[in-house]
Amino acid sequence: MFSCPSAPSLDTLTAPVGHERHAVLWGARALAYLLYVYVILTETVLVLGFVLLLLGANPDPPFVQWAYRSLDRAMEPFRGILTSIELGDGGNQVEAVLDTSVLFATVVYGFAAWLIHTLIVWLSRRTEGFDRLDRPA
Repeated sequence: MFSCPSAPSLDTLTAPVGHERHAVLWGARALAYLLYVYVILTETVLVLGFVLLLLGANPDPPFVQWAYRSLDRAMEPFRGILTSIELGDGGNQVEAVLDTSVLFATVVYGFAAWLIHTLIVWLSRRTEGFDRLDRPA
């Protein structure tokens, strides 16, 4: 008859997980949280910059300069993908712009945030499962 290789015993499957694996999971979870915070802050800068460009904000105030500098850093991988649409100056010396590259970058960073969030949830469930295995019966 067909013989099956010996399967691991139930004791082996439910044995406490090593501290190294637990530490790696916690470290990965902490790293995922840091990435998540970075992506959320980048999303905030993108939305702020998009609104300032759309409304034709005066680039002279320090806050607007900071927002545009931050927007430029976040937009480095996306510059030139799509063309901006000039909306006119409306009587101001600064033109309003619909920057479609910023919209595209917002979608990409949003997708990255969703993936990182999913990773955090998965790591949290794995960590909780290992915590349950580590508890004495």
